[in-house]
Amino acid sequence: MCLTPEQGEQMLLTGDPIELGILADAERARRFDNTVTFIVDRNINYTNVCVNECKFCAFFRRKDHKDAYLLSYDEILEKVRETVEAGGTQVMIQGGLYPDLGLPYYEKMLRLIKDKFPSIAIHSFTATEILHFARQEGISVLDTLKRLQAAGLDSLPGGGAEILVDEVRQRVSPKKIMTDDWLAVMRAAHSIGMESTATMVIGFGESMAQRIEHMEKIRQLQEETGGFRAFITWTFQPGHTQLGGEKTSSWDYMKTLAVTRLYLDNIAHIQGSWVTQGERIGQLTLGFGADDLGSIMLEENVVRAAGTSYDMSIRKMADLIRGAGKRPAQRNTTYDIIKRY
Repeated sequence: MCLTPEQGEQMLLTGDPIELGILADAERARRFDNTVTFIVDRNINYTNVCVNECKFCAFFRRKDHKDAYLLSYDEILEKVRETVEAGGTQVMIQGGLYPDLGLPYYEKMLRLIKDKFPSIAIHSFTATEILHFARQEGISVLDTLKRLQAAGLDSLPGGGAEILVDEVRQRVSPKKIMTDDWLAVMRAAHSIGMESTATMVIGFGESMAQRIEHMEKIRQLQEETGGFRAFITWTFQPGHTQLGGEKTSSWDYMKTLAVTRLYLDNIAHIQGSWVTQGERIGQLTLGFGADDLGSIMLEENVVRAAGTSYDMSIRKMADLIRGAGKRPAQRNTTYDIIKRY
């Protein structure tokens, strides 16, 4: 059944969270039985310098700030080496929009990584970064993606989407790319066989209709391209940010998660976020439609900068999944299972 936007909005406004969880869990079980996956990877934030200065971000610094940094190639390669030695299969390289780095800088970074560690998947750079690189180079987004792909970029993470409604984006991140730009980058990536994930961040004071509008845009693009592997929802972390405010409740998060599983009928995987919710709520997401718990994250800095920090290991992750009555399995970037526990 393909839900209408009106049905989705009513689910968010008046639906019973437990009933929605039961429906979403049934859909998860229909697709994946009792298998729940995770990946071993590392977030490498190569710089915290960013010209966007988003109000919801506690991580960025201006270039002249005493805490501003830009990792060297050697530092990045060392982090990749540690990831491979820890059994990681993917790196997610993301950063702020550094004002002075051109596209050749990123091409060289990718080639160095692939030359030394050919087996590692480079699932990196948000749509926001891709558009920034293109503008710096003075070329199209498509040509930028082709050059990055040739240098070793395998796929794109879905970061930078937040809420794909310009009214919300103008309020929380006026310097950041708008909705059509984000969708255009993903469309271009999918057109050259570069798959991606899609994300949504809730808790910006957006309406339930705006959350559904976001989901509908993702669903429509997926209908067009088929390039989204997974959808990931997490919650705005207000600590140390200019935007401030209160965290949205775990009930709101899980109810929204369940609706994403029911609404996004053409996207295979729904990921639960233990990174923003903690282990116990992360475990509960497995009863609300999530079939994947993302990464054990050997390193994560953006959420941590907002004052939220949880630790995870392979053993803890496997125990968490078993505790929810599911069978844990380690996956790779393309969601192929490489080990069961």
